[in-house]
Amino acid sequence: MFKKRRLITAVVAALTLLTVSACGSEEESSTPAVEETVTNTIVDVASATEGFSTLVAALSAAELVETLSGEGPFTVFAPTDDAFAALPAGVLDALLLPENKATLVKILTYHVVSGMVMAADVTDGDVATVEGQTIKLATKDGVTVNGAKVVQADVMADNGVIHVIDAVILPPGVDAAALLKK
Repeated sequence: MFKKRRLITAVVAALTLLTVSACGSEEESSTPAVEETVTNTIVDVASATEGFSTLVAALSAAELVETLSGEGPFTVFAPTDDAFAALPAGVLDALLLPENKATLVKILTYHVVSGMVMAADVTDGDVATVEGQTIKLATKDGVTVNGAKVVQADVMADNGVIHVIDAVILPPGVDAAALLKK
């Protein structure tokens, strides 16, 4: 009787274990793997925000839309349409030409920092950009980037944050006016 009870207990335990395992497998297999997608990207936010049509056009011409729609996170110091309009006459049109794509990419990626940096977390100093060189951040009288003033901070996207700036900043070694002489 004692051996029979042990055997029954062992069989019940084994069946319970198999049932629990099978249920777990069914749940895992019936739930498809969902790839996480970024749905409200930096590019989406810029496209939907008045004052960024030039930036969006430049990102498209530089073929950076897919990159800035990626996982990130990114911090983008985004010049407004007025900031692009303040460039010397003809420079923006020259930058948007296919033959100047490399220069445009250099300028736009100079406005991007890897990671998400909120305005409250900014400290004075140099920060590496995606372009490869550094920008100078300062916090006296508000946040500035290479002297360009952040006029709106912490515009959130699913893959990062945008800080709106009032000027286009140029990486060292880029002379945008020289594009007009080509």
